[in-house]
Amino acid sequence: MDHSHAPVLDALEEFRRRGDIAYGPPGHKQGRGVDPRVADVVGLDVFRSDVLTLNGLDDRRQSQGVLTQAQELMADAVGADQAFFSTCGSSLSVRTAMLAVAGPGEKLLLSRNAHKSVIAAVVVNGVEPIWVHPKFDSERHMAHPPEPDDVRRRLEEHPDAKGMLLITPTEGGTCADIRGVADVCHAFDVPLIVDEAWGAHLPFHPDLPAWGIDADADLVVTSVHKMGGAIEQSSVFHLRHDRVSPDVLKQREDLLGTTSASSLVYATLDGWRRQMVEHGRELLDGALRRASRVREAVEGMSGLRLMDREVVEAGLAADLDPLKIVIDVRELGISGMQAAEWLRAECHVDMGGSDTCRISASITHADDDETEKVLVDALRTLVDRADSIERQPAVHLPAPPALELEQARLPRDAFFGAAEQVPAKDAVGRIAAETISPYPPGVPVVAPGEVITSEVVDYLRSGADHGMLIPDAADPSVKTFRVVARGGTR
Repeated sequence: MDHSHAPVLDALEEFRRRGDIAYGPPGHKQGRGVDPRVADVVGLDVFRSDVLTLNGLDDRRQSQGVLTQAQELMADAVGADQAFFSTCGSSLSVRTAMLAVAGPGEKLLLSRNAHKSVIAAVVVNGVEPIWVHPKFDSERHMAHPPEPDDVRRRLEEHPDAKGMLLITPTEGGTCADIRGVADVCHAFDVPLIVDEAWGAHLPFHPDLPAWGIDADADLVVTSVHKMGGAIEQSSVFHLRHDRVSPDVLKQREDLLGTTSASSLVYATLDGWRRQMVEHGRELLDGALRRASRVREAVEGMSGLRLMDREVVEAGLAADLDPLKIVIDVRELGISGMQAAEWLRAECHVDMGGSDTCRISASITHADDDETEKVLVDALRTLVDRADSIERQPAVHLPAPPALELEQARLPRDAFFGAAEQVPAKDAVGRIAAETISPYPPGVPVVAPGEVITSEVVDYLRSGADHGMLIPDAADPSVKTFRVVARGGTR
């Protein structure tokens, strides 16, 4: 296919050249009605490019097939049978993918290190989750993706499960053996969905970890805004084989997705695909060299511990994305959250993520000599001045087995059923009626329907006292917990 063509961008350029005046949404009329103070900040061209797909970039019959052509080019670029764009971010795309495989009351295998959006999908879709617990790394206090044997055991226990959702790469860059998991799923004649939100760049360079479609997954969801070059909320469904019906996927997406799709998202997805096909190998070559230099610099800094290929060599993960720079800062006597806040306040450097133990940064094709230098210099400054950072109460990290909570009720039933708010000490032994996700990375410590333990309460309470952000809890201070009301429950 001709990848020099960008159908959405071409149609947008033609729309602007013609100077059409629209008498429907958006109401700002391509920027004519925008407050100049807004345009001064975000730019008038943002509004000039904010156009309806129908009766804008294309006619109401879609006779020019603008979006269809762009999606066909995307599929060809990454080796998928079909691709569909989503303007609602991968949070909604993953929910759609799950609903395309398992409906209300049906079983679906899920990695328990899933993002909160997956738990939300379990609640909204009404599926019965069969948790596949990740490989816990006690030394680093982090979770790596489950292995094929873990998936096989759960499918043997639940042969009526409709499929498996695997999260890889993790936010820390550790990767699953996708082909091994796919082989297991296919042996049971069920599809493998891969939540590859952090892996949109993987198809475009041979030195990066294998990506889901090449590793025989059936449905892969990517967030192009995370490691690619499209704007926020840019997401793509990639399909291969016939285990997931494209017609069913489209219907489920129509059920959950917006009817006011953003031309800005479509255009940047289209343009990023063209850029990667034409220049991706060269651009990612540069990013890999840059990441290697950053890694070398970090390894020479006292008090910082870089996560590298040792996690693969130890059998904790199948592979590692070298563009994710993950650094344990505990030897500095501070938490990753403190380090991230200090770097933002003192160096104007915003890290990609942080938690109790570490900070992380993503190196992409967009980095250059300046951004590389700023990051390395900021980390050196952090090491030099760590002693000046005020010490906070320690977070009580639980042993990994303590994070494998008992699922006592279906998440949907617990979330929508009668509930009450109780003091933290009284929540022990009760069934959670809410999702509680320290953020980032947004992986729930407690999901609705799980039995709350004293270790988890201690971890969350100490985390809140330290400054951990828990935005989805009914009480972000976690002094109280929302639990299933008494009566017919434990």
